[in-house]
Amino acid sequence: MRSPSWGLLCLICLVSFLGCNRFLQRDVKVRIEAPFPTRLSEWRLFSVRSGRLEPNRSVVPYDLNTPLFSDYASKYRFVWMPPGTSAQYEPDDPFDFPVGTVLAKTFSFPTSRDSSERLIETRLLVHTKTNWTPLLYIWDADQQDAIQQLVPDPVRVRWTEISGRLHEFTYRIPNVNECHECHDNNRALRPIGPKARNLNKDYAYRSGTDNQLTYWARIGYLQGLPAPELRPSVAKWDKPESGSLESRARAYLDNNCAHCHQPGGQAGYTGVDFRLAQTELAGLGLCKSPNSAGEVGALRYDVVPGRPDESILIYRLASTAPKTSMPPLSRDVVHVEGLQLVREWIASLPGRCGRVEPRVKSLVTSP
Repeated sequence: MRSPSWGLLCLICLVSFLGCNRFLQRDVKVRIEAPFPTRLSEWRLFSVRSGRLEPNRSVVPYDLNTPLFSDYASKYRFVWMPPGTSAQYEPDDPFDFPVGTVLAKTFSFPTSRDSSERLIETRLLVHTKTNWTPLLYIWDADQQDAIQQLVPDPVRVRWTEISGRLHEFTYRIPNVNECHECHDNNRALRPIGPKARNLNKDYAYRSGTDNQLTYWARIGYLQGLPAPELRPSVAKWDKPESGSLESRARAYLDNNCAHCHQPGGQAGYTGVDFRLAQTELAGLGLCKSPNSAGEVGALRYDVVPGRPDESILIYRLASTAPKTSMPPLSRDVVHVEGLQLVREWIASLPGRCGRVEPRVKSLVTSP
């Protein structure tokens, strides 16, 4: 019997690969109203190759200077906008994205076998014709696709760092309704991360390394971008060379806490405002009595200058108990490194309650 030619074998392999990988459809379809796809692959945002997500045409990966901590999960972010549209630059707030925009964030953890990763969930924020809509997709066991779910089951996670530290815990995926707890401001759901100060960094694109803001503007994804010297920039929380202890700690609180702790946020009623633009010490919780739920023992103030162990902020960051831990969602383990950073910042603050300086400087700076 005659053996098939190499060309025929290659064709068979290609057809088989395309048939198994549901994501390899190149054009993203605009979807601005329900019903939305039950399978993530139907969005055509990226392909899956050896456990890695490869963006499809016009889907742009991006990263943040200081991201929200989520149980040490790796996060892969992508943005897609309909052809001919672009976001409008905002100096402080999230960009004003056009209707049809899709923001995707995939969470994964290392496997215990090798250096590969296990895809857990992908969250979408879709700018529909009336509002931003959150959608949640849970990856199947064979890592080939993710299925939309409203209330997903917890996932058991176990992996070991190179240093030998073991991570073993139950990863709880917020349900769709809980998305509003972080993303709502004045009862309107909106993105959190894609702000100018978070995106003002280099990214290694396929075409070469470039500043993300510059790249977005060049490909038509961003309008109104000012000159480089006018773009806001902040310190990276885990890079001492990027800024002072105060600037790094404030950047951490801005991205992990300020989406709730600001006027109009879910925790706006507490009077604590962790945005970088905040310059009032009382607004940062210094010597302020708490007015929120949760057990805090005998602690009297949110932040006590020079005394992290007497500060409710540290107590909450070090807790995993319901109604006590902060942030209350997407965190089931303590962020050891982030906690230490905030401890060092509080320890460095001068004065004592009743005798502290009234103001601190804004930490949103230009490069």
